[in-house]
Amino acid sequence: MIRHPQTTHYPSHASKTRVPAATSPQAIALARHIRQARLHTVCEEAACPNRGLCWAQKHAAFMILGKHCTRRCAFCNVAHGRPKGFVDSDEPKRLAMSVQRLGLSHVVITSVNRDDLDDGGASHFSACVREIRAFCPRTTIELLVPDFLHALDSLLTEPPDVLNHNIETVPRLYRTMRAGARYERSLRLLHDAKQRMPSLFTKSGMMVGLGEDTQEVAAVMDDLRHAHVDFLTIGQYLRPTAQHAHVVEYVPMTRFRHYDAMARHKGFLLVAASPLTRSSFHADTDFQRLQQARQRQLKTQTSQQSPHATPRQH
Repeated sequence: MIRHPQTTHYPSHASKTRVPAATSPQAIALARHIRQARLHTVCEEAACPNRGLCWAQKHAAFMILGKHCTRRCAFCNVAHGRPKGFVDSDEPKRLAMSVQRLGLSHVVITSVNRDDLDDGGASHFSACVREIRAFCPRTTIELLVPDFLHALDSLLTEPPDVLNHNIETVPRLYRTMRAGARYERSLRLLHDAKQRMPSLFTKSGMMVGLGEDTQEVAAVMDDLRHAHVDFLTIGQYLRPTAQHAHVVEYVPMTRFRHYDAMARHKGFLLVAASPLTRSSFHADTDFQRLQQARQRQLKTQTSQQSPHATPRQH
């Protein structure tokens, strides 16, 4: 597992961003609770640079279905291996009890890829949602799911408040960066989820700095809008270890601002684009912003459908 330094330092020529390590009393207490509850977080397993900041505020993205992924993506620090079909049936209840004990108003749940399971783990996600709703009916739930398209109906038997599936990168880079995944399959998951539940907030994220160009990023945005995705996150790829894919470019803030403006112009309800943006960063406040953005959108649509003037009396 990668140990975090005292600060994560983004290269000075691109940004002055510094984030604290997970050494605050709040972060240490959260780490202790996670270990005692026998749970995992993607914050730790993927060596997220924002862990210290998030954990200090009691924000964590829980990772279910074990900590060994059946895939080996070139950018990801999560361990890979063969879980051999094992699923911890008690995990949903332990997770729900932790959400209750921590007093979380919004919780993010993700998982490793489990290609060894018939449904990819979709029913386990549903069990987690069901248990959390039983223990914490007011807690809103965000799921960051793998690309188990054939099990979408099973997943949506217990629909979350936000369904997130990361597109990760541009199609040209899939073969080298996201082995085992298919760009079209990821798009279909997002599209089909929205078709089944139009009121569901959908979300996707991508990394930049892997060798993509601006036109390719714009094309991905168009594809995601065609799938009616509401929220897009864009962050800088940071190499977890020397064994992972190289950083081709540290993208300057001017381009992040350009991507932000471009995405908003294309119609996303919400956009987060910065070097340290990650899928679950500020997920609780972003969910509130999503709700507000949809309300504004609905009001605008209603006003546009209303007559603009009283008919002239003859």
